[in-house]
Amino acid sequence: MILHTGLRTDIPGFYAPWLVQRLREGVVMARNPYAPRRILRYRLDPRVVDLICFCSKNPGPMLPHLPLLSPFGQLWYVTITPYGRDLEPFVPEKERVLADFQALSRFLGSRRIIWRYDPIVLTEKYTPEYHLRAFRAMARALRGSTETCVISFIDLYQKVRRNFPEAREVPPEIRRELCREMVQIARENQMQLRTCHEGDSYAALGAEVSGCMTGELFERALGMPLTLPGGKRSREGCACYLGADVGAYDTCGHLCKYCYANASPAAVARNRRLHDPESPLLVGRPGPEDLISDAKQVSWRSGQIRLDF
Repeated sequence: MILHTGLRTDIPGFYAPWLVQRLREGVVMARNPYAPRRILRYRLDPRVVDLICFCSKNPGPMLPHLPLLSPFGQLWYVTITPYGRDLEPFVPEKERVLADFQALSRFLGSRRIIWRYDPIVLTEKYTPEYHLRAFRAMARALRGSTETCVISFIDLYQKVRRNFPEAREVPPEIRRELCREMVQIARENQMQLRTCHEGDSYAALGAEVSGCMTGELFERALGMPLTLPGGKRSREGCACYLGADVGAYDTCGHLCKYCYANASPAAVARNRRLHDPESPLLVGRPGPEDLISDAKQVSWRSGQIRLDF
């Protein structure tokens, strides 16, 4: 099975001690965000967890603990964007994240770490020209550290509109021009550019449009094929393979204005106060009213090593 840690929050960035404790104890729980009294319990056992998938804007706190993760397959998505404190109030400095990305790649290899440059937001400051300059500089810095870059453009979900009311859709003609240029920049730096939730039209520009979390990418990270059961999609038009996630919404302390996973800074502050590094849950502890069940966990590996990886 594939276990996600970052579809709802940034666990490496804010909850690394909790994750380390979960790995040492070999068990983690996750509360269903749509049925809060229901909790699933997962074994953190490499015999049934084939791959742990991370999404982070700050992988640094987990770097000292990578040996603890070594028994598991890993795939990291690290987001590095060119925004300042106006849009990303608590994301570490870009130079530090770039350095941590490079260190993570040296430990895991370039096929197990993917650079996300998203969402692309346009303002008077963050113009198309600004993005292309920043993307080119970052791509050069990450050359050899990854084989894949993912881009997407801001989606104005309800939470985004509430927390970032001045945000605007990126016009289609600017999307196409940025994608065309970024495909070329990525190629120059030995990367494949993938789009996330942007439809199929960008394939004509040279982008890979099959999704940013796909069976192909999971298999490349593991170096062997997987037999994936039927997956679920997070939203209409999403081609990615999603599975179990042990994070929780309204817990990410980066407080990026474009974030879809936080309802408000107040909700994040409340949940972070409830975090207990010793609890099997990211937020709070299981109570007597909770219904706890064991997740169905089986390995999806075929057992055949693929030399072409």
